[in-house]
Amino acid sequence: MAYAAAMDDKRFPHTTAGTLAQQLGWFSIALGTLELVATRRLTRALGMWGQERTLQAYGVREIVTGIGILTSKDPAPWVWGRVAGDALDLGTMAMAYPNNPKKAKLAMAIANVAAVTALDVICAQQLSATKVRQQMPVRDYSDRSGLPMGISASRGAASDAEMTEQFRIPEPLRPFDATV
Repeated sequence: MAYAAAMDDKRFPHTTAGTLAQQLGWFSIALGTLELVATRRLTRALGMWGQERTLQAYGVREIVTGIGILTSKDPAPWVWGRVAGDALDLGTMAMAYPNNPKKAKLAMAIANVAAVTALDVICAQQLSATKVRQQMPVRDYSDRSGLPMGISASRGAASDAEMTEQFRIPEPLRPFDATV
């Protein structure tokens, strides 16, 4: 229901980037909720004990960004905010990696965040490009005919000219005369 309403009210352009932005908004809210609800479980699973407050702050950031993407008329800045948040997440996980007893799980988390970061960057670039195209002036060529002296000077020009029969019907298009 919310998906159809958001697509109908011009907040999201009917493009791949607009659809992806909306999906990233919902993903952001879900991820932020998970980070708030299962903070200890996540930090324990990733070997990042003592980072609970940081993870909760990142969860709030994710929820706010997701709501911003879903409610804003221009989701591009919010998606760029996701890119910045992803960079922060990657930096935090990279700092925890060297002395981490659960390196394999943390490496998998880093790979997943990097993949989502790539989607965020693609979406943000496309939304920004769409915004630039929408701000460009629309050129109006409705007053142009493509004829150098205009349409009225061209009307009847062929009928006024002295034309012989060979110019009126080219040889390959003339009817076949079987009597000859």
